[in-house]
Amino acid sequence: MSQNPSSNVDERVAKGFGDEWSTFRQSEDDLTPAQRQAIFENYFSIFPWTALPDDGGIGLDAGCGSGRWSMGVAPRVKHLHALDASADALSVARQNLARFHNVTFHHASVGNIPLSDRSLDFAFSLGVLHHVPDTQAAIEAIAAKLKPGAPFLVYLYYAFDNRPAWFRGLWAVSDVIRRAVSRMPHAVRLAVSQAIAALVYWPLTRLALIVEKSGKSPDAIPLSWYRDKSFYVMRTDAYDRFCTRLEQRFTRAQIAEMLTRAGFRDIRFSEREPFWCAVGIRN
Repeated sequence: MSQNPSSNVDERVAKGFGDEWSTFRQSEDDLTPAQRQAIFENYFSIFPWTALPDDGGIGLDAGCGSGRWSMGVAPRVKHLHALDASADALSVARQNLARFHNVTFHHASVGNIPLSDRSLDFAFSLGVLHHVPDTQAAIEAIAAKLKPGAPFLVYLYYAFDNRPAWFRGLWAVSDVIRRAVSRMPHAVRLAVSQAIAALVYWPLTRLALIVEKSGKSPDAIPLSWYRDKSFYVMRTDAYDRFCTRLEQRFTRAQIAEMLTRAGFRDIRFSEREPFWCAVGIRN
């Protein structure tokens, strides 16, 4: 399996995400409603809900994975299309979203979205497009499906452009580990990522929590964003971070440029973690 340029998907990456979401299913038993809502707001705090039609409109979750974001969006809108290149991931999403009757599922890549151009009132893609071979082309493919004036929310891994050099150095070391771990068999990837969650994520987040309770800012501590998250979230994200073969990172300026080139205006960025979340309006 390898990259498929025509559909803008790396089949090995798609299979890896199928393994991930089959393991970390993000069901209602895995996260409390309060935990799920808090994480949802981290991403959707800048989304212009008031820009949607009165009935919520018709939208797209591009790269729905387990359906964890669609679980928060589906109750607010008329209809939602959930798309993913992994059949295994889509199977998990179907189960998580079974109680919603306004969701249609599509086993397809972002390069082959089976919807009419200018048919959508909104779209979002969170934590997905930095894992496709051509991120710019993926953004443009989504833009083509949006009506003029429709908002698009995207989350792409940041290039640590708002972090000091030592922070970027730590990431460089972790990326060497990721490149090695992501090529291991699934069982080994899982074991290593869970060890990283227990031995790296958990201690650092406890330290960040102690610093915060002392009245100081924990923002300089790596992984401090997870200080109020459950260990399940850390385990999931450790797998997500270290077990994916294809990862790209972008500066805020690069993301703004890609969105502009794809035909978006009024681009805004969230000023809180995770970085970078951005929203733009289709021209």
